Amino acid sequence: MRKIDTRRFVRATRSTPREINRQIILNLVREHQPLSRADLARRMDIGRGMVTSLVDELLAEEAIYEGATVDAPRGRRPKMLYVRTRDRLVIGVDVRFSHTYIMLADFSGTPVALERFDTITEPMALVSELATRVSRLLQSHQGAGVCEGIGLVVPGMTDQRTGRVLFAPQLAWRDVPLREALSEATGLSVHIENAPIACALAQMWLAQRGSEVPTDFVYVTVSDGVGAGIVVNGEVVRGATQTAGEFGHVPLAIDGPPCLCGATGCLEAYTSNLATLSRYLGQPLSATGTRKLLQESGLTIVDVIARARAGEDRARQAIQETARYLGIGLATIINALNPAKLFVGGEIAAAWSDIEPVIREAITARALTSTGAATPIIPDPASDHPRLRGAAALVAAPTFAAPRLA
Repeated sequence: MRKIDTRRFVRATRSTPREINRQIILNLVREHQPLSRADLARRMDIGRGMVTSLVDELLAEEAIYEGATVDAPRGRRPKMLYVRTRDRLVIGVDVRFSHTYIMLADFSGTPVALERFDTITEPMALVSELATRVSRLLQSHQGAGVCEGIGLVVPGMTDQRTGRVLFAPQLAWRDVPLREALSEATGLSVHIENAPIACALAQMWLAQRGSEVPTDFVYVTVSDGVGAGIVVNGEVVRGATQTAGEFGHVPLAIDGPPCLCGATGCLEAYTSNLATLSRYLGQPLSATGTRKLLQESGLTIVDVIARARAGEDRARQAIQETARYLGIGLATIINALNPAKLFVGGEIAAAWSDIEPVIREAITARALTSTGAATPIIPDPASDHPRLRGAAALVAAPTFAAPRLA
């Protein structure tokens, strides 16, 4: 699923499919709305007749709609075009180690309702709970529009072809048919994705107007786990068996602390929220032990960040150590992939002003070039719900994606 770059596109000609021009128009309207037909003709450098024909098709399909007429310097007053989003709804689900979040949103990713509950680790019991909550959420918002599907984000490797969760270390899941089960339970189409790729999709498809997202970037999630969504030439890199981006399981030390994946010394074991909390509490990281400890203490990474900012030395040391290891990991990505930009998402981004100098110092010490060391790094706070926005993008993005050509 590749995004059309509306700043550098090649329109269809007689020898290429008409569908390309339709998708270019749809994306131009989405990114620059409101637009008139004359605006579209100028941006695409094609005749008004062709634009009118393509616009009429999109209007008939209800992909776009006409708004009010506006004044023009000369000629007829044009009717402005908009992408239809408000009455097209999606459900976003973000499954995490401790909590699961559900968001009802429109097609642009704008939230309508949001709720959360403690994560149920038995897969089919979780599906049952999700189906109940999705049904209740849609019933309470009847009349708001039609739900066009569910975007499901999980903390682990997924297979896009089968919809199965291949391995989710934090939840101890292997080969779980989650997409099929949730679709059967809700009667809705379900799109499944791992967390970092979902966050990368949110940047590609739901970025704020006026913000230019490069076609080559890496989105690093630092949450209960750590991973990377890699985008090259406007398309997500998945790898031969759909498991690319497991950046959190790059080893920093062979004899390092245990990771929830079963190995030792993984970057995730040093930098995830669970690792930071375990470091702060002075307890070893483990799936059952850490879950129980966090439930008993009620402590969150947000609490530790707040304590660090309030001057508590132990909290500050825990956060700073996480930042140092994260910088080492980001330097590895810079050296290996040379992205135009890095995005860092998750709760740790709330402490960015405190941790960025430590991260930059670690990157500078290990980047192989000065330009690599200067790679722009943009924090994406968890308060903006990038994973849920990515879940919404899973449903909405195929409508706007570049068509596949034979």
